[in-house]
Amino acid sequence: MSGEWGAGQERRPQEGPGRADGGRDGAGVGPARADGGPGGVGVGPARADDGRDGAGAGPSRADGGRGGLYERLKAYEGRPAAVGGRGKDPVNLPMIRHWCEAMGDSHPAYRGPDAVAPPTMLQAWTMGGLSGHEDRSEAYGELLGLLDGAGYTSVVATDCEQEYLRPLRPGDEVTFDAVVESVSPRKTTKLGTGHFVTTRMDVRAGGELAGTHRFRILKYAPAPRPAKPPERPRRPRPVINRDNAGFWEGVAAHRLLIQRCTACGTLRFPWLPGCGDCGAPEWETVEAGGDGTVFSYVVMHHPPFPAFDPPYAVGLIELAEGVRMVGNVVGVPYDKVRIGMPVRLEFLRVDEELELPVFRAVDDRDAVEGEGER
Repeated sequence: MSGEWGAGQERRPQEGPGRADGGRDGAGVGPARADGGPGGVGVGPARADDGRDGAGAGPSRADGGRGGLYERLKAYEGRPAAVGGRGKDPVNLPMIRHWCEAMGDSHPAYRGPDAVAPPTMLQAWTMGGLSGHEDRSEAYGELLGLLDGAGYTSVVATDCEQEYLRPLRPGDEVTFDAVVESVSPRKTTKLGTGHFVTTRMDVRAGGELAGTHRFRILKYAPAPRPAKPPERPRRPRPVINRDNAGFWEGVAAHRLLIQRCTACGTLRFPWLPGCGDCGAPEWETVEAGGDGTVFSYVVMHHPPFPAFDPPYAVGLIELAEGVRMVGNVVGVPYDKVRIGMPVRLEFLRVDEELELPVFRAVDDRDAVEGEGER
């Protein structure tokens, strides 16, 4: 759904028009789809529940058995979740540019006088922003209130599906309607017991259907968790998948590897499954020499996190090879970091399992020796 309903929409940027699957080209095979599958975000496989409550299976049944509550929930299927919604802005080039910069997508179809919007921006044109939407229906609020009243007070977005039927172009005015498509029987997941609620939004431009957006949440009662002995705080683990595993293998060997497209020779970082310039999927690696400069930086003061010791500097480092990456700037006090400062790659072991690339300031190394890394 849109606005506050739309957390965690897509899992990876696209490489070209009509692509939402991270590499498979949807041209000529029907509407492209981005499908996460139910239970995809930290929920675990859902198990059908017959309505009998067991230890830790969820709230006690106040509806007298299997029929009561679920029948009331099912009655909301087909009822509107949003009616007559209108995008707060028409499709526009600045928003397309910001999206492409954030996603690292430089495909030429999204630039120039004949630009189209990336298909996976479909939901972006319907979002309500911090002020929210006024078009949410009473029925949708009643459905969520019914689940809250039954003890399913927690919520997590699990996945979404999108279909793209026509490209959106700058100047298109976006409208949308949404419907409660389905409410699942009670399910037990790793997070807890609850119901999956799926809504479908139909997005139009100029009255013509441009795409559909199905969004699924789990309203659940958290499962009790056994008490654990306190652990030494650790930094968050990087997400390693088939697209970036080679980078982390390089880090483990104290090598900073950059991808290079074998078709057009373009270097790219961070790692992606295909070239953002020409779209070719084939690539090789180049080892960075380690020299760079601070292109920009921030000093982190808040919020505090147990594994970090603020304040500390995080820099966007421009490597000598021409690509940029984010890393801690060490070896100087946080308030001495400057744009243009030369830095040198190092590998910092932060705990027994994790080693990270960081960048040590080259200037005044002797003067700052002993400052220690933050």
